[in-house]
Amino acid sequence: MTAPRTRPARTTSALAVLLSLVSLVMGCSADPADPADPAARANTPRKTTATPIPAPAPASIEKIASMTGCAAEMRTDADELREAVCVTAEGNWIVTTFPTEKLKLTWLDTASMYGGTYLVGPRWAIGAEPQLLKSLRTTVGGELQALRGMK
Repeated sequence: MTAPRTRPARTTSALAVLLSLVSLVMGCSADPADPADPAARANTPRKTTATPIPAPAPASIEKIASMTGCAAEMRTDADELREAVCVTAEGNWIVTTFPTEKLKLTWLDTASMYGGTYLVGPRWAIGAEPQLLKSLRTTVGGELQALRGMK
């Protein structure tokens, strides 16, 4: 009668390493947990913002005025830009609209000499106190841009 064959120690440890790697790969590539499972939701990172920002308003003084409850008083109505002063319960601000994005960028470049913060959207810019701009942003969207000014 012959003694049973045993595997060499090297083969056994290689097999153990291989099984460990397979379980590691399977664990890392598993499908995400069911979002309906409260335990899974507790471990899922969330992106939140304090106030949701809408898509930017269209480049129209009339549209922006109606969105914000503004009584717009037209100051400039030219081919290059239209500008109005808006009077609201929150405060007064100036909205400027442009027929092209290039004209808006030129205007912002020139305005940077004076500094200030503006709420900027596609073919429009609003100038006001920063707190008022933050409030308007929740209604009309856009991005806040701080212009540096001359030194």
